[in-house]
Amino acid sequence: MDYFKKGDYEKALHEYKKLYAKNASNISYINQIIASYQQLEQYDNAEVFLLKLISKLKHYPAFLVELGFNYQLKNDMENANLYYNKALDHLTVNPSHVFTIGRSFQKHTLLNQAILAYEKAMALKPDYNFNIQLAQLYGEQGQIEKMFNGYLDFAETNPVAIPDVKRRINGFLGDSGEAENNMLFRKILLKKMQQEPHVLWNQMLSWLFIQQKDLKKAFIQEKAIFNRKPESLDRIKELALISVDEGKNDIAKDIYNYIINTAQDIDTKLEAHFQLIQIETSESTKDEYDSINEKYLALFEEFGSFAQTLELQIAYGHFLAFYMDRPQDATKLLEKSLDLPISQLQKAQVKLALGDILVLQEKFNQALIYYTQIQRNLKNSTVSQEARFRVAKTSYFKGDFKWAESQLKVLKASTSQLIANDALDLKLLISDNKYEDSLHTALKLYAKADFLSFQNKTNDAIMLLKRILTEHKTEPIIAQALFRLGILYKEKGEVSLAVLHLEKLIENYRDGILVDDGYYHLAQIYEKDLVQPEKAKALYEQIIFNHADSIYFVEARKRYRALRGDAIN
Repeated sequence: MDYFKKGDYEKALHEYKKLYAKNASNISYINQIIASYQQLEQYDNAEVFLLKLISKLKHYPAFLVELGFNYQLKNDMENANLYYNKALDHLTVNPSHVFTIGRSFQKHTLLNQAILAYEKAMALKPDYNFNIQLAQLYGEQGQIEKMFNGYLDFAETNPVAIPDVKRRINGFLGDSGEAENNMLFRKILLKKMQQEPHVLWNQMLSWLFIQQKDLKKAFIQEKAIFNRKPESLDRIKELALISVDEGKNDIAKDIYNYIINTAQDIDTKLEAHFQLIQIETSESTKDEYDSINEKYLALFEEFGSFAQTLELQIAYGHFLAFYMDRPQDATKLLEKSLDLPISQLQKAQVKLALGDILVLQEKFNQALIYYTQIQRNLKNSTVSQEARFRVAKTSYFKGDFKWAESQLKVLKASTSQLIANDALDLKLLISDNKYEDSLHTALKLYAKADFLSFQNKTNDAIMLLKRILTEHKTEPIIAQALFRLGILYKEKGEVSLAVLHLEKLIENYRDGILVDDGYYHLAQIYEKDLVQPEKAKALYEQIIFNHADSIYFVEARKRYRALRGDAIN
């Protein structure tokens, strides 16, 4: 095999012949001998070898395909077709030979013959199902309509294969509903729905609309699916989360309102209310906070302050402290929550929220007590690791960088990838900037800006970061300050200022560890906020070709291909 891979076919042939002499029934050795002869252009030797095999192994008609292909390599198409037809004729006697015959045709990219083999076998033996093989072959031939139908027919009879079918079809779809293949696929599904209504066609239509980011149409299909099979709202809940991820909050709100009006169980209703109020909070201005507050109170009036509404209580506590500037009320609320009959894990979630509220008020030592209790009570759990990260972050806010670093070193090995990544980012920030200045002046300013951002004091955080830019021009923390300013301006909706600072980061710190972050966030702004796809594409390209180790590499490649319009195979 090693000789063959290196192109040393004479030696490969010699070794395979020795193996074949010891085990003449090994198909792998036989195929490699034939391939070695053909690579050496010794077609006559391959022919003699194959004729002997055919006379000896009449039960293995795939060798007829191999002999036909050998004639094809000699440009003798008359004999090639003769043996291809002989192989196909064998199926009439024994349709089960299709497994080896079809595979041999496919191996040599003899697509027409492979299709004939599978179609003939299915006609002779109706319980055979080669729709997925046929669909793949149709796709390779460019017969897209036949391919789509083949995959859908296979999915209909093999529901467990639906994820695989979706993956295969997805390679032929574009990002837009205007793409030719997308329109064809939609047309096929609609026709199937008219001819023979089946929930699968609604599911596939919904999936198609999700690929196209047409979530409103996907929601229509999901409602149709639920009306026919009202067992579970899980698919609709998943669509709501996708809508939030895609930034389509209006659709998400419609979906959550539908769930609230449709769900029969309290837990599902509460989850929808929780998600809905989070979206509304994220969109609200200070003038609308009182309205949000009233909504929370109305929910507690309707559902009560019991263990069942704990997630809502934690969210309300966070809202009171971080949005309404009522940390004392938030603390009282959550301390009452701790008295409810809840599990240790639920208590830990409440204590995390209480700790955050204490940090907000700069009561760092009291916050550390809550975080430490969680670590002690739920060792090695994800929530314990989250508490350790909060300890590190609190120490960082205080300017105790040495203790913060010691906690972050442990968290780099966290079982939660998200915590591990956050821990590594913060550790690098500290370690990269603490040696330049023994007093840590710039790092303390940056940590203070981070803390102000945590307190929702975005304008104050921006002022402090600008001060770093003017007072610490020669220090490495400038790159971090530029990046953070870019992100804060983007969050504020001041896109031109976000672009300005991210472009400065890329221009002046091309060799720094934050340049790929800069490229990615700038690309996102150009793609989504400024709708300048060509500029976005050029930025994604920088990550693909110059930063293959970036955490943004996979997403950048996906967005680049979509913008370039080559999502269709």
